[in-house]
Amino acid sequence: MPQPENSASPPLAEARKFSVAPMMDWTDRHCRYLHRLLTDRALLFTEMVTSPAVVHGPRDRLLGFDPAEQPVALQLGGSDPGELAEATRIADAYGYDEINLNVGCPSDRVQSGRFGACLMAEPELVAECVRAMRGATDRPVTVKCRIGIDDQDTEESLDRFADAMVGAGVDALYVHARKAWLQGLSPKENRDIPRLDYPRVQRLARRLAPLQVAINGGIKTLDAAEALLAEGALAGVMLGRVAYHEPMMLAEVDARLFGVPQRTRTLRDVITAMAGYAERELGRGARLNNITRHMLGLANGRPGARQFRQILSVDAARRGAGPEVMLRALDMVEPELAAAE
Repeated sequence: MPQPENSASPPLAEARKFSVAPMMDWTDRHCRYLHRLLTDRALLFTEMVTSPAVVHGPRDRLLGFDPAEQPVALQLGGSDPGELAEATRIADAYGYDEINLNVGCPSDRVQSGRFGACLMAEPELVAECVRAMRGATDRPVTVKCRIGIDDQDTEESLDRFADAMVGAGVDALYVHARKAWLQGLSPKENRDIPRLDYPRVQRLARRLAPLQVAINGGIKTLDAAEALLAEGALAGVMLGRVAYHEPMMLAEVDARLFGVPQRTRTLRDVITAMAGYAERELGRGARLNNITRHMLGLANGRPGARQFRQILSVDAARRGAGPEVMLRALDMVEPELAAAE
């Protein structure tokens, strides 16, 4: 049965060449295990976890992960330097490869907690947070941000923000190449309406070299990712929703972007491995549909994909559902193999 091969993990600076973005309610540990089956090299991110939750909440549930997921970065949300330092100290013991601070999320809930994209207006406070986090760990501390917010001049304000991060000792920046409009646009609209400005991120990357700057936002194909990297300024690309909804694209990442021999990862290999993982996780109290919900896009474009998705979403939610549900879903898209067995 194929397993994630974290023993082949690249150095972190190399892994940042391609990463899967942190996405609330999506990039949990089950999702990351699936993604690691498809790529040995990419850097994976957790969902954002707030510093108060880490300090006061159920730590193992919030921070626990399978070592096979590595390299994996933890994304924290917060704006209190002392609390972020404590959360970083706690997370350090779990063995994450990198601790990342969210300065990009535009949601109202995040703004009300004074973290996320609204902190783009307070670079000095963010720098203080980064310094506090760096003082609490020997692991790299990075920041994910936007090119600006609301009416900011993205030339002046982004440079000012980035320079503050460099002064605080940040190890890398991940920059979403859109402004965040905190007034008047929903979080969903903030993913599409503000115009993309890749050249602005590339100018920043050239100015800050050799600091690693990775770009995020609107990158929908590996062709587009390769083209951005080929221009030379950027250290990495980060894909979000498309990597989640079309996960099989990750099976091409190692060969195309890292230049390493590509392991054969057939759909059957992946489903079989996830069935084994599910059996283990169900024994620990997990629900099958919390695992299969991340797998719905695996068969996109194949005959039988609709039935595949239906089984993984409906049948997996039934009481007592087990790993055999995954194998039954696979039979919908590979009936000839099922008949031969």
